[in-house]
Amino acid sequence: MIEFKKISDFPKGTLYKQLADAYSFNDNCKKFWNSMWQEYDDFFYSHLTSVADCYGFITVVDGIAVGHISWDPRNRPNYVSIGHNCILSRFKGKGYGKLQLQEALNRIKNYEVKKICVTTNEITVAAQKNYESVGFIKVGERENTDTPFAGCYIDYEMILKP
Repeated sequence: MIEFKKISDFPKGTLYKQLADAYSFNDNCKKFWNSMWQEYDDFFYSHLTSVADCYGFITVVDGIAVGHISWDPRNRPNYVSIGHNCILSRFKGKGYGKLQLQEALNRIKNYEVKKICVTTNEITVAAQKNYESVGFIKVGERENTDTPFAGCYIDYEMILKP
């Protein structure tokens, strides 16, 4: 059974641990993004009711926290940006990532925004396929000089209102 629970239902460090696991397929990910993941976890757990529980959730399958997703609503009504979106390694390929993304999209659409944006990296092929499978359109690629091991940035959009 799949559930989408509040981030505040889980201990501090949960988001960080999930990101570290989800990106464990490449050692460079943790090397370059470790501090960013920790800052993200710290920020969300410092703002549980005003940010974390409003703009993200943890996906739970049969009582196990298998992933999470978050989004940034600060540019409403023009757009909302999806932030981190991850599934633990051992749960990948089972459809949970798509269900998680669809739930987030349903919540974001309640804001009556014009579009939803997301950026991923060239090395995250599964993420690219996931975004495209729910209707995101690739709108461009950009050079990634911050973490070149991850390949170019790939930008996607889902237009909701013209």
